[in-house]
Amino acid sequence: MTVADMALPVPYYSQWESPDLVDAILAGTMAAADDPRWPDSGASSAQEYQFWSWRTCGVACLRMVLAYRDGTAPDAASVIRDCLDVGAYIVDGDSVRGLIYAPFSEYLAQRWGLSAQVEPSLTLQHVRQAVAAGRPTMLSVHPSIRRPSEKPEGKGGHLVLAVGASATGLIIHNPSGLPNRSQQFATVDFDTFENYFAGRGIVIDPTLAH
Repeated sequence: MTVADMALPVPYYSQWESPDLVDAILAGTMAAADDPRWPDSGASSAQEYQFWSWRTCGVACLRMVLAYRDGTAPDAASVIRDCLDVGAYIVDGDSVRGLIYAPFSEYLAQRWGLSAQVEPSLTLQHVRQAVAAGRPTMLSVHPSIRRPSEKPEGKGGHLVLAVGASATGLIIHNPSGLPNRSQQFATVDFDTFENYFAGRGIVIDPTLAH
């Protein structure tokens, strides 16, 4: 970042407990179950960790926000259990529906005292204003934003956390970003970001509850 950039000092969490291994996990040369730090997730087994680690971008974003506000965050597995209880995730065999915004935002307010505004039609200008006002924002993007030079196959399907903005782009924490490239405080220019952005998200105010 340059001195002209503005970013909230939000700690970073990956979907995987070992952010340095994300390249290998995404490439399929290493199974998530072989992540040596999987017990830190709170999962009951390496297999449970493998199943959920691919699906918890939203959980990682919440943990970042909580660490920003509180200096600490719950483990991923406890948040997953909460989200299952409130209907923010629905499991059907080997598939998971979610993250479902409405019950998730209610959970943020009731469990964590976070004001969470679901925005089904969100502009990047709105996002810039939100982060400038101290409100990190979860945004739905195509997962290939981790390599933003690639042309995306679509928009949405993955959640990142906007933590700041520069004159030319958004600054994001990407739970499935690549180490030393696109994990934390990664700037993506506005025109490029639009190619991945589904135009929806959740604006979070760490200081106010509903």
